[in-house]
Amino acid sequence: MRSHTQNSGPLDTWFGKMSSLPRRAKVKVQTAVSKDEFDSFSELSSASEEDDKEDCAWEPQKKVPRNPKQPVCKESKPKRVPRAKKSTLQISDGSEGVVVKEVLNSAVALADADLEDRKNKLDTVQTLKTAKTKRKNSTQSPSAPRTKKLKTDGEPRKASCFKSENNSTEIPSTSTLWEGACKKEENEDDCMSGQSPLKKMKTESCSQGQPALANANNIIEEVEMNWDMVQVLSERTNIEPWVCANIIRLFNDDNTIPFIVRYRKELINNLDADYLREIQQTLEELRAVAKKVRSTIQKIKKEGKMSECLLRALLNCKTFEELEHVSAPYKTGSKGTKAQRARQLGLEEAARTLLENPGNLYLLSYIQPSVKGLSTLQDIETGVQHILADMIAKDRETLDFIRKLCQNRYISIQSSLAKVSSKKVNEKDVDKFHLYQNFSCNIRNIQHHQILAINRGENLKILTAKVNIPDGVKNEFCRWCIQNRWRPRRFARPELMKILYSSIDDSFKRLIYPLLCREFRAKLTSDAEKESVMMFGRNLRQLLLTSPVPGRTLMGVDPGYKHGCKLAIISPTSQILHTDVVYLHCGQGFQEAEKIKRLLLNFNCSTVVIGNGTACRETEAYFADLIMKNYFAPLDVVYCIVSEAGASIYSVSPEANKEMPGLDPNLRSAVSIARRVQDPLAELVKIEPKHIGVGMYQHDVSQTLLKATLDSVVEECVSFVGVDINICSEVLLRHIAGLNANRAKNIIEWREKNGPFINREQLKKVKGLGPKSFQQCAGFIRINQDFIRKFCSQQSGSAGSSQRVAMTSPAGVEVTSEKQGKKKSKTTANVVLKPDPLDQTCIHPESYDIAARFLSFIGGALCEIGKPEMQQKIKSFLEKEGIEKIAERLQTTVHTLQVIIDGLSQPESFDFRTDFDQPDFKRSIVCLQDLQVGTILTGKVENATLFGVFVDIGVGKVGLIPIRNVTEAKLSKTKRRRSLGLGPGERVEVQVLNIDVPRSRITLDLIRVL
Repeated sequence: MRSHTQNSGPLDTWFGKMSSLPRRAKVKVQTAVSKDEFDSFSELSSASEEDDKEDCAWEPQKKVPRNPKQPVCKESKPKRVPRAKKSTLQISDGSEGVVVKEVLNSAVALADADLEDRKNKLDTVQTLKTAKTKRKNSTQSPSAPRTKKLKTDGEPRKASCFKSENNSTEIPSTSTLWEGACKKEENEDDCMSGQSPLKKMKTESCSQGQPALANANNIIEEVEMNWDMVQVLSERTNIEPWVCANIIRLFNDDNTIPFIVRYRKELINNLDADYLREIQQTLEELRAVAKKVRSTIQKIKKEGKMSECLLRALLNCKTFEELEHVSAPYKTGSKGTKAQRARQLGLEEAARTLLENPGNLYLLSYIQPSVKGLSTLQDIETGVQHILADMIAKDRETLDFIRKLCQNRYISIQSSLAKVSSKKVNEKDVDKFHLYQNFSCNIRNIQHHQILAINRGENLKILTAKVNIPDGVKNEFCRWCIQNRWRPRRFARPELMKILYSSIDDSFKRLIYPLLCREFRAKLTSDAEKESVMMFGRNLRQLLLTSPVPGRTLMGVDPGYKHGCKLAIISPTSQILHTDVVYLHCGQGFQEAEKIKRLLLNFNCSTVVIGNGTACRETEAYFADLIMKNYFAPLDVVYCIVSEAGASIYSVSPEANKEMPGLDPNLRSAVSIARRVQDPLAELVKIEPKHIGVGMYQHDVSQTLLKATLDSVVEECVSFVGVDINICSEVLLRHIAGLNANRAKNIIEWREKNGPFINREQLKKVKGLGPKSFQQCAGFIRINQDFIRKFCSQQSGSAGSSQRVAMTSPAGVEVTSEKQGKKKSKTTANVVLKPDPLDQTCIHPESYDIAARFLSFIGGALCEIGKPEMQQKIKSFLEKEGIEKIAERLQTTVHTLQVIIDGLSQPESFDFRTDFDQPDFKRSIVCLQDLQVGTILTGKVENATLFGVFVDIGVGKVGLIPIRNVTEAKLSKTKRRRSLGLGPGERVEVQVLNIDVPRSRITLDLIRVL
């Protein structure tokens, strides 16, 4: 782990633009020396956002309500924020410098009083840096210098540990809650500036020397449990606690995964999106358990059945299985357990006496002949046994011991054919599970797809499964209980020890063993479902990021028999040029060939895209035969096969009807097939991800988890590729991080009403798009500068135009934007709209000033972005100084500087998808009968599963590479990741191992990835 600690400093003036700004209210940030002021500071003002809860796709539970935002005074000195009731920070005395200590055992309070007590014990020092005034004044008011000092005057607690601001150790970076940009000025005249100055929030160094958000380790959850959220999350995900604390804080602040991965790398230790999703899912599970515990506690308290022992057991629960085990006897309508009935008869005192003072226990004194359950000595012994068994099964130390014991023993899962009549189950379905009809495997070695197969067989009543725990575990457990945990404190008579032995045996057989089996099955199923969903996500990402084929006129073919093959020719800009239907497989193939040739020549189209549905093989053979005969001369025609999964569903959707009104749904499918090659991402986002068909057991896993993960992957892909705000569709725009359907619709409406966006700052004028949404989406939205220059020149040349745009371009053109006769609203008249070349890069607006200073260091200009001159200047400067020293000079982090360097170096219209594989274009066809064992072929991955990879080798049937043949040595260095897998669209070289012609199965071996 690297230390990111650097010397801090305020951000410089905002790219030289602040001199032209009107007089702004000076806003000071008060140092959080009291517990209440941080709440107001950390609250992101979102008064202009209409649906704040939709900023992030994952919003599992209510957050602790925050204090209302305090209005900002129009004067240069803002009003003091009033104290709030809740406290999150406290300054500890007697230490020099600023250190953030990691607190992992902070729990969530059930009551405000408990919360206050807990917070008083936290040893955390937090400082919030005072932001300098962005506008330089020749004369300052007497109160101005006070903004540079830690404000401790008048506070009840004085921070003696602070000598000066320069003593604080911090990480100056763009990793901030972006408070300055999120504060809404009350003076509307001041909101017309092109860019808002940023106020920086410190990312301080925790005790481990790692960057942490202010108060990141003091995670306050809604429910107080007997375990710490950060610690448990770290244990389950195998991620460092400081990273988990930062991630929780980032998610709590409604940050999206694409934004965190690109612009907050230093806070998450450079984790990728898949890890973040895994942590997010685990966090939601833990919070769901805590929420369920809270509701269970409230319900049991209302019924008057709560005891101290039960409360402690409930607060110890970390999984739903544990909670179910503890709370089952107290459910409404439950008859009660044997232990509960024994307690109602008054035998609990006898059970406790047996453990604490067995010499004073005389069971004969409890006999009551007229009471059922107390009439005989045997009944009393049985009742005491049930109570002791219940106590043993719910004891935390006992359960921890048995779980630890099972970790070192051979625990197996076994499946066999269920005893059902042949009438109820189809024989074909039974044959599908022949591998699991007599199956046994260690639970530590079983594969995820095997668990999912066994579960499916159980659901279909074809298989039965059980977990087998060896007798040695039971024997050792009983011995430990007698000799350690449940040993009576004093001498016990033999008849009482016999009851204790029976209680331990009964507890294991009747209570603990079933609990362990449920836990093992639930854990195996949960892990298998997560891995299946993650595999689906990886496949979907690979498919969405398939390299586009721009600049070609394409013919899409949706194959068919009776109803013919649907044709659609689309232009290089995805416009529909022609649609038609040809009947290739009804004896009219020769006549239809003339029509196809005429269409290809008329539209100068040399690429045919064939869907892989019904009649695909015959259609492919038809086109391959014509190409081999050079029938389409002088055109050199090639074809490719693409998946048409989801095309039929999309063709009848409202989106397709809106996009292609009046067109037959069958022809819409052909259009969609062609566009999947031209721009796969833009077309596939129109289809619900689960219909794309690149998953495994997708109908057997949690649909909520599946949908959330796939939506997150789509958002990640669209955001990382970026969209041109002035030409992109509403469907594509709604998948950008921070946006949703409503905000995307509002952006399109604003664009249609007001013309193209000149710069990113104009996004703030869109209805419903507040500071938080702007922060999340701004870095992923591009504004093409060539398009804006043409628009500005047209606007400047038209007289009497209602909108004048002021542009300061490298050529010196200046245009002003003005709306006359309009009432003052969010923006007033005489607004200067300046196109910014940085808006076409991946650099976030919060880093524009750092980018400007970096350009001044290297002697570069904005007009050189993406050009070889810029790349050469950056390269030579990095070789001379080193990126670490440059980052220190710029007072930012290496990760942020790297994003800036990438943005300045990448050429205009850069698309990183070009590094991925394109569709495999071909001219001939190979049949299954032509294959031989040992033949080496090239193919394209169609789908990846947990048991193998399916590869299209061009013979009409996909081959399978078993997962055991996909080894690390055969993968390229870029593919040596934790999944050790291949994804759809990748080209591979394979060797045929086995051919089963009757079953149409081909077994392959992976040679290398191309």
